[in-house]
Amino acid sequence: MAVKEITNLEFGKMVQAASAKLNQQAKFINSLNVFPVPDGDTGTNMSMSMASGAKYERDETSTAVGDLAAALAKGLLMGARGNSGVILSQIFRGFSKDVKGKQTLTAAELVHAYAAGAQTAYKAVMKPTEGTILTVVRESAQAGLNDIKENPDTDVIAVMKVMLDAAEKALKTTPDLLAVLKEVGVVDSGGQGLVFVLQGFYDALTGKSVDEGSVPDNAQIDEMINAKHHQSAQGKLDPADIKYGYCTQMMVRLGRGKEVDRKFDYDTFYDYLANLGDSLLVINDDEVVKVHVHTEHPGKVLSWGQEFGDLQTVKVDNMRWQQEQIMEHDEEEPNNPVEAAAAKQEEKEAPETAVIAVCAGDGVAKLFKSMGVTHVINGGQTMNPSIQDIADAINNSGAKKALVLPNNGNIFMAADQAADVAKIPTKVVHSKSISQGLTALLDYNQESDLQKNHDAMEANCANVKSGEVTIAVRDTKINGRSIKKDDYMGIVDGTITNTDPDLVKAAIQMVHGMLDEDSEVVTIIYGSDGDEDQAKQIQDAVMGFDDELDVQIYEGDQPVYPYLISVE
Repeated sequence: MAVKEITNLEFGKMVQAASAKLNQQAKFINSLNVFPVPDGDTGTNMSMSMASGAKYERDETSTAVGDLAAALAKGLLMGARGNSGVILSQIFRGFSKDVKGKQTLTAAELVHAYAAGAQTAYKAVMKPTEGTILTVVRESAQAGLNDIKENPDTDVIAVMKVMLDAAEKALKTTPDLLAVLKEVGVVDSGGQGLVFVLQGFYDALTGKSVDEGSVPDNAQIDEMINAKHHQSAQGKLDPADIKYGYCTQMMVRLGRGKEVDRKFDYDTFYDYLANLGDSLLVINDDEVVKVHVHTEHPGKVLSWGQEFGDLQTVKVDNMRWQQEQIMEHDEEEPNNPVEAAAAKQEEKEAPETAVIAVCAGDGVAKLFKSMGVTHVINGGQTMNPSIQDIADAINNSGAKKALVLPNNGNIFMAADQAADVAKIPTKVVHSKSISQGLTALLDYNQESDLQKNHDAMEANCANVKSGEVTIAVRDTKINGRSIKKDDYMGIVDGTITNTDPDLVKAAIQMVHGMLDEDSEVVTIIYGSDGDEDQAKQIQDAVMGFDDELDVQIYEGDQPVYPYLISVE
């Protein structure tokens, strides 16, 4: 069987098969980046990112592969989660730019586009690390380039097999390039995800069927992409208080349709919609503009879109009706009247600067808000928010500028990309942990400008030691330390420092190692798997080390880590 070119049919099958493959293998990929902390989420991030890209590709009506690749890249970008998801989006961003305007792809064009994607991915990472997905994409791209040079008449299936084999070979070398992989005895999780993408491509080209049940449908992907926005928008709000009742979304193919002669101008297009409602988000390229807005007149929104092209997709939700359903099934006690009044006042007065924090746990969210955070994105380890989630929080804040605290190194790339596409000036404070984020806020000054706040807050991140206590999910050996399954581990600034079968003892040992002669404040935040009594035991032990220390306890409700402990 030989395939000389990829048409829209083959390309669509390739993308859907890759999405299905990642969806099927997400748990396995997650297991590879458990070192041995139960926070592996690479598979989840790559699967959800690819699912978003596959949805956009599926919704694109053009039969040109160049257009389909552009749709895939856009969907990947907006749905990208975690560093692995962002890097995957960059691979296909470079791919799509290389095939722009092409109706079909030859074997050589496929390889050159994939190689362009590898280059784009490397450029997107400030300090590229070998032994990761970057190694796998580079080696597989180079193998493809070598093959078409030696065999210029090769067909698509043959060269795809060459790239797949090279990717699998490169994946096996990742433990030799990253010591931690070798010590734990696993290959790189992101690299494994990319191998599954190429496996999906190859399966589709060779006619292997895709399990339809493994491909998330449009409704499921819409729910993944939009759920957080609507959850934050609704809560316990009285339906009668919703000013703009219809969440209206559309995608317009610019210049298409009957008698469309109006040339698209972003400012004109945006300004008209801004007068029709709020929570407006407008994203466009040369071919498509995507709109999200809350309005009382969805018909006017759709008619405005038709002034510039035809409607590719349309979605209108009655948020008042949705809120009525939520309230009917809400069994919780009513909000405290004082809290409700404060929340309404906060809604009315948009801040000059939105301070946006990513965190998990109601208690942690309250802590951030008490420190001046105006908006919280629910997420963190094992549930990284997408670029779209972060961009929506920025654009819907009503503020004139924004600061973002990711509070997790795996969210940095998504936050940086969201800041790039945001409609207001935005800076990312690269806080790697909840502790760093809270410490950074000590230097936030409402009266200062954006850049000065960013610089001061980022510098302040270095003034805290961040400790986390969690449970080991398997036997392993890291940094020469043997770790047994179900032992508790102390992790300080990303390094495992101690283990113990007893949770409280593990926490006390960790803090003891964090203290030095300059330590003044210890903050203990207990999560859903910790409790206040244990936290007080830890507090007493720490005070025994130095009775001049200020030891504070807070309820955080965070998952994964029973205790988050910082030392300043």
